[in-house]
Amino acid sequence: MINNDVLRRVRYALNLNDATMLEIFALSDFAVTREELLTFLKKDNDDDFVSLNNLKLSLFLDGLITYKRGKREDVTVKKSAVELDNNGILRKLRIALEFKEEDMLNTLKLAGFELSKPELSAFFRHESHKHHRKCGDQVLRNFLQGIALHFRHSEETEEN
Repeated sequence: MINNDVLRRVRYALNLNDATMLEIFALSDFAVTREELLTFLKKDNDDDFVSLNNLKLSLFLDGLITYKRGKREDVTVKKSAVELDNNGILRKLRIALEFKEEDMLNTLKLAGFELSKPELSAFFRHESHKHHRKCGDQVLRNFLQGIALHFRHSEETEEN
């Protein structure tokens, strides 16, 4: 999945404004200007589109974890080139949202995507494990859609 699309979908799902997005990036000691952020949020067919690399998306997701769960003093964040794949994105979102297995399965179900517990746990296994499975774009896309349905529906219910 395109990193910029993940960023846009997380922003929408969690209803994050520009200031909050900049704060989240700053939580992983990475300064982004509002103008840079807006270029990351543009569609890929827009003239001002700037591709978001794996490191920047990883730093955003690390910042999201800190934003949602608080800073851990005993952990240092490495700012190195990160091989971020769909499995890593799914893992970081799970941590940030403090989702258990059932929460993840219910979120996928909200998006109309059925997955069994063993299929889900295969995404979180080490790559060398015989039951490890790569997370496809379809699973990640449906999970992000489920998050949007979960959090957006919760907000609408609270407002009424």
